Amino acid sequence: MDKIKAEIEQLRETLHQHNKAYYVDAKPSISDFEFDQLLKKLESLEKTYPEFNDPNSPTQRVGSDQSNAFETVAHQFPMLSLGNTYSKEELQAFFERVNKSLEEPVEYVCELKYDGVAISLTYENGAFKRAVTRGDGTKGDDVSANVKTISSIPLKLYANKIPSSFEVRGEIIMTKAAFMAYNKQRIAEGLEPTKNPRNTAAGTVKLKDSREVAKRELDCFLYSVHSEQSMFESHWMALQEIGNWGFKLSPYSQKCKNTKEVFDFIDHWEKEKLNLPFEIDGIVIKVNSYEQQEQLGFTAKAPRWAISYKYETEQQSTKLLSVTYQVGRTGAVTPVANLEPVELAGTTVKRASLHNADQIALHDLHENDVVFVEKGGEIIPKVVGVDLSHRESNAKPIQFIHSCPECGGELIRKEGEAAHYCINESACPPQIKGKIEHFISRKAMDIEGMGPETIDLLYQQGLVRNIADLYDLTKENLLPLERIGEKSAENIIAGIEVSKQIEFPRVLYALGIRFVGETVAKKLAKAKPSIDSLMQSSKEELVEIDEIGERIAESLIEFLNDEENQSVIQRLKESGLQLEWTVEEENSEQLFSNQRIVISGVFQDFERKELKELIERLGGNLSSSISAKTSFILAGENMGPAKLEKAKKLGVRLCSEEEFKQMIAGIE
Repeated sequence: MDKIKAEIEQLRETLHQHNKAYYVDAKPSISDFEFDQLLKKLESLEKTYPEFNDPNSPTQRVGSDQSNAFETVAHQFPMLSLGNTYSKEELQAFFERVNKSLEEPVEYVCELKYDGVAISLTYENGAFKRAVTRGDGTKGDDVSANVKTISSIPLKLYANKIPSSFEVRGEIIMTKAAFMAYNKQRIAEGLEPTKNPRNTAAGTVKLKDSREVAKRELDCFLYSVHSEQSMFESHWMALQEIGNWGFKLSPYSQKCKNTKEVFDFIDHWEKEKLNLPFEIDGIVIKVNSYEQQEQLGFTAKAPRWAISYKYETEQQSTKLLSVTYQVGRTGAVTPVANLEPVELAGTTVKRASLHNADQIALHDLHENDVVFVEKGGEIIPKVVGVDLSHRESNAKPIQFIHSCPECGGELIRKEGEAAHYCINESACPPQIKGKIEHFISRKAMDIEGMGPETIDLLYQQGLVRNIADLYDLTKENLLPLERIGEKSAENIIAGIEVSKQIEFPRVLYALGIRFVGETVAKKLAKAKPSIDSLMQSSKEELVEIDEIGERIAESLIEFLNDEENQSVIQRLKESGLQLEWTVEEENSEQLFSNQRIVISGVFQDFERKELKELIERLGGNLSSSISAKTSFILAGENMGPAKLEKAKKLGVRLCSEEEFKQMIAGIE
């Protein structure tokens, strides 16, 4: 067994080093394939030998569906805010105050001010221990399970001479590419796109399902270190050293000998910030010397030795030429402002989102208005106001349309929603093509050889009008089409055939039911392991399923009760698609069958993962929150006080670890 343990530990160390090389140093030394093979080998060994489990193993990056009961944790060192300024005159005044207090030469460190979420990471004996949000500066939320999924944050450090216990502070961000990819996925699922990377990152860090966090490709830059022992003479020296420890630092920070170099840094990044792969909203300036920082001290809210200079959001005015309307696959109609071309944040903007009818009304838009445009999060152009001084006296108000611009169908606006929808989903071209594009996408049926252009071609030729038509296609249908040769036709037909083996959860997701994303589809499939079972379920039964709310239940019932959708589903059955699931078969004889169980606290004889797998194997449904429907709480030590209070209020039974062991006694 010692040999197995040594092999596991060696694999972990190797993978940690490769993670650092890839995510921190940006110098990978092996291919992705080789990395994946090592990871799979480690996963296999850990599964076979669970006695050697380690919560900081590289295999734990993927996240768990166990809820984080966010517990409040006090910061050992306060996380103070910085004073802000948008004015170079005020910044100069800051420098003068520093010089007056110190009366000696001062060096500064300039760093990019990331538009993200502040985080504090605690390490003990070289291992990740905890991640806590800023909160109110004195205490924050423990979001460790979520933060562990961020690949650029090391779980183990292998450097020499690191303190036994210390904190590093930094900013969790979402890159522009990850943000665009995430919003593209939301739109495909019929959801509203999120507004900017910063808000998306903040919301992601607080998710209850860390597996979902892992999918969103967050990143993190570290920018300070805190310990009870004095380690460094300056901030710049500290940055260089923690970079050697394995932490990801910004490559753009700069030590400045004087204030002129600081102003030059600010001016440089005001122009170049658009070329960064992530968002910034300014520059942070810090006195470099720790001794000088100590002399300058703090106000009640902020250090006197640091300040942030914030860039103003670039805004331009231009003429509104017209408003047109786009129809998505869910039927959502989005108004778009067509503009006289204007240079904004380094690009030429001709179109900007108006989001919905409420936004048109909010700005009281009129024909030929001069509008103010800016880039939301420096990415998506949007109209933010109207220059009323340029409004023509006879200008007519912009009226939101009453019928679909694509098919002429009726538009409706559901209660509580901002968007209008075309209800003619079976005959509206953008909806039809959008649903088929979603169906064939990689995370759904993953049909190779097809894309939007092919779908458009098939639609124009009358070969497909819904997803079931794909399974009637033949090579002979495809060969006469433009740009499709014999090999392409063979690949498409082969891809369609292979898709028949896709498991039910992905087929359910591929159907394109509004609000049913990948995670929801899996939860539904586990609770109702066939399309027939789903179709026979009432709203009340659906809402009983963990994390399925009324909105999702109503959307499901509306979709599955539609006669045309029922016809399509019947044809998919006849084509051989997997519309039932038997992988995780449950039955009434299982110990926890149909029971909703919450796990909370720390356990002596079980790992959380082990408890989760055991409860699920015995038919139980794990829940992330306590409600009147909770069967019992498996309560370990240090159960969160908020959960304990809620359990008492609702009268939910607490089951101790010893009681649980008695319940499962005799079960193999």
